[in-house]
Amino acid sequence: MIGGSWLPRVAVLAAVLQGAAALPRFDAVQPELFAAGATLVNAAADYDGDGDLDLFVGFNGTPNRLYRNDNGVFTDVAAAAGVSDARATRAAAWGDFDGDGDPDLLVGFAPGAGPVLRLYRNDRGPSTVLRAGLFTDVTEATGVAIATGAVRQPAWVDIDADGDLDLYVGFRDRADVLFRNDAGRFADVAAQIGLADTRKTVGAVWFDYDEDGDLDLYAAHMDGDANGLYRNDRGRFTDVADQAGVAWGGRAPRDPANGTVRPCVADVNGDGRFDLFMANYGANGLFLNRGGGKFEDASAAWGVAIDSRYDTCAFGDVDNDGRIDLYVNGTVTGGKSYRDYLLRNTGATFEDVTPANIQALEADHGALWADFDGDGAEDLALTGSQANGMHLLLRNVLPPAIARQSLAVRVLDSRRRATRAGAEVRIYAVGTRTLVGARLVDSGSGYDAQSDMPLHFGVGSRTSVDVEVTWPGGGRRLVARAAGVRAATLRTMTVK
Repeated sequence: MIGGSWLPRVAVLAAVLQGAAALPRFDAVQPELFAAGATLVNAAADYDGDGDLDLFVGFNGTPNRLYRNDNGVFTDVAAAAGVSDARATRAAAWGDFDGDGDPDLLVGFAPGAGPVLRLYRNDRGPSTVLRAGLFTDVTEATGVAIATGAVRQPAWVDIDADGDLDLYVGFRDRADVLFRNDAGRFADVAAQIGLADTRKTVGAVWFDYDEDGDLDLYAAHMDGDANGLYRNDRGRFTDVADQAGVAWGGRAPRDPANGTVRPCVADVNGDGRFDLFMANYGANGLFLNRGGGKFEDASAAWGVAIDSRYDTCAFGDVDNDGRIDLYVNGTVTGGKSYRDYLLRNTGATFEDVTPANIQALEADHGALWADFDGDGAEDLALTGSQANGMHLLLRNVLPPAIARQSLAVRVLDSRRRATRAGAEVRIYAVGTRTLVGARLVDSGSGYDAQSDMPLHFGVGSRTSVDVEVTWPGGGRRLVARAAGVRAATLRTMTVK
């Protein structure tokens, strides 16, 4: 099923008007509220079911925050909701693990008192006041307690296509974990299926790279370890990164000072296939998907092979022109703050359009695009690990006519649950197979985080588009379509 990002009902909202592209400009939202530093993680979801996106922020030892969004105005409700842990937080992921229709929250901590993973069940329920929300710690009851480990990338994803969300967790200092979900109880099956990698995992993303009807995994590794591309063959995983040409992600091979922190998947060149970008310690990498399970290194040609230190990549269409743009988040290490880049996609390369107020930030970890105020433009949420840093929410200031040149798509299953991470959404010019844009329902958003939110498409001057959703699972690629989605038109679709 497809739904709008700022509407309380499942649907497709296409608001398309004429207008010219604007230069990027970002204004801080409630800067006095989003002022505290020493933050690493941010993840977005509509946890209270009121139709707008809320924001979880993980801190480095002070209480975590959950910002409830009420029509674009934010309030920290973490303490009342039961998720204000004052423990150094390294990861977060939203996912409806119990299949009741609302997003639950997994939090990953630095080693300390108690397990390094904590799972909070969202018990909002139909009789609960929507604004309140209540989270219950079900870590032990569900079997996800892990005593120690350097938690990095979590991802909720239905790898066995049985209709519920399984949980992958990458670790920097121990074997990675794949918890299979059986009626709300989890068991680690990573060793049985070939995913218990002991390399230094820090980032990961799931997608059907070879288009064979099941979800594959690209995992990012640090300290000179090669990255892994785990091909899914009927539930068994084999690392084929070397054969596919993506083992090093554009950085220097076997250099212990280099590594990949965050991989991102996007259709960069507009051919309908999903490409790989790697935010690296070392030169960043862009590998175009050429089909047949092969990738081509296009890092230099597209102007992204910047040799530096990066923690995060985040793709979004900042100007709603239909081409997907890129935010790359520099880290703070060795006493140096590496600058962030906002790179606009010209169709053949990326150009630096970073505003001065963003260049001045020490924003070095979480980065995600989301339309928090429901105006049709993607806003930018950032975190910074420095004590004098921030966890800003920056409003994307586009002229209203251009902001409304957009389409919000939410993919749900036939029971109206968000269990379709890895689904592919493509939009086409009406009545044709002329591709306007392609997006992936992301299984990892921000820095060591996962968000549960709609996909955003800029559609330029088009007044209507056709929408196609493909979900790979169980060796099949299920497809659903809606034709002639117009401005202010609501459509429902089912992906079973």
